[in-house]
Amino acid sequence: MARPRSFDRDAALECALEAFWEHGYNQTSIAELTEAMGINPPSLYAAFGDKQTLFDEVVARYQSDPTTFIAVALAEPTARTAIERMLHGAAEQYTRADQPRGCMVLSEPKLAEHRALSLRAVIDRLQRGVDDGDLPEGTDVPALARYLQSVMTGMSAAARDGATAAELHTTADLALAAVPTSRSR
Repeated sequence: MARPRSFDRDAALECALEAFWEHGYNQTSIAELTEAMGINPPSLYAAFGDKQTLFDEVVARYQSDPTTFIAVALAEPTARTAIERMLHGAAEQYTRADQPRGCMVLSEPKLAEHRALSLRAVIDRLQRGVDDGDLPEGTDVPALARYLQSVMTGMSAAARDGATAAELHTTADLALAAVPTSRSR
């Protein structure tokens, strides 16, 4: 008969999330994970399988909140306000004191597929902006989306290196100035 778990699984997942976010998948050892989670290796394996399965669950948890700043930004009524909210949301999120700095998805090499999905969502929102007249006809939507993702990646790295929210808001404003505006608006 299996013994009941003697730890809070959700709390352990949050600790694993912070460890992976702070150090990355490859640099986070099982010993570091079990120490951060307050459990022993057999408990980790019994509860989560292996390191990769734990990481997959952590990533799903990280991205599961429908109120994340990206999801909220992309729901804005115009492409420009969506971009503005996304960039300024990044400045706030990436510098929060209650979590590791930066963005785990943008900084983790193993999450290229997740970055591609995010890029696709931004492309779709920008294309809707062109279709609605928020962005000018002829806007190179994929290039603009890649530019915005590059800016956010840079903002994430800057936050990890100690940039303040104010500094990242300045970066957001500069990036927003590069977004084309429709003459009809």
